[in-house]
Amino acid sequence: MLDVRRMNLLREVKVRGTLAAVAEALGLSPSAVSQQLALLEKEVGVELLRKTGRGVQLTPQAEILVSHTSDILESLERAEADLASSLTTVTGRIRVAVFQSAALALMPGALSLLRREHPDLRVEMVQREPETALYETWARDFDVVIAEQYPGHAAVRHPELDRVHLTSDAIRLAVPHEGFSPVDSLADTADLPWVMEPRGAASRHWAEQACRRAGFEPDVRYETADLQAQIRLIESGNAVALMPDLVWTGREPSVRLLELNGRPRRSIFTSVRRAGSRRPAVLACREVLDRTARQVALQR
Repeated sequence: MLDVRRMNLLREVKVRGTLAAVAEALGLSPSAVSQQLALLEKEVGVELLRKTGRGVQLTPQAEILVSHTSDILESLERAEADLASSLTTVTGRIRVAVFQSAALALMPGALSLLRREHPDLRVEMVQREPETALYETWARDFDVVIAEQYPGHAAVRHPELDRVHLTSDAIRLAVPHEGFSPVDSLADTADLPWVMEPRGAASRHWAEQACRRAGFEPDVRYETADLQAQIRLIESGNAVALMPDLVWTGREPSVRLLELNGRPRRSIFTSVRRAGSRRPAVLACREVLDRTARQVALQR
């Protein structure tokens, strides 16, 4: 009988690309990973990996085995979910990946509720960009991801992940109270310095497209993924930006906020692996996040 743990190592090579990356993700040494995969090759009696430069490539037979491994892991996850559902308390560990504005606006309240209502549940949170977090949740690094989707910019989809709407917020033009000539519309910022997230982020792509639709190429002088740093640059009269309303949760805006044409809104959703979606810990986390999001929406 094939060893499922070794089969999972082969799947990890498929997901992460190199033996070193697999070793780092699983807390093993590269030599230990290599030894286990060599034993798996002996078990199946065919070559599974071929060296390609500094990396490795899966053979067609390895691809077949990985496909079956994914099915097996999903079955095991469903079995764990069913077993957990038979218990009267929510226990164990749940790993949550979340982007910055949601981490600031939603997670403090949600974590307090989870700690009070489910004291036996250990919640671990890591900040990740949505595109990365969705991939890593599919790869089984996280159990729940809170992600975002900008208008006309579809977030990446993985077949093993579901998607449940959580909330939405308006996106507005943020300008300083003083320091620039009067700004009444997006077009008025054509000659002003901008701050945006680094290239590759969905928010950056959306912001650039919004400026181009308004008839100009934005002068992006400052790049940072930290929205709090962006706010400070706007407050100090050094930049303008497009800001989602969620960043103002719990405080009054410290900059001027102007409506954009069409009043665009960002969608925020949660995703989990379908096989584990009925786990009590996942259900509890989603239910608390939904309550928290509703409370935050009432404050805006």
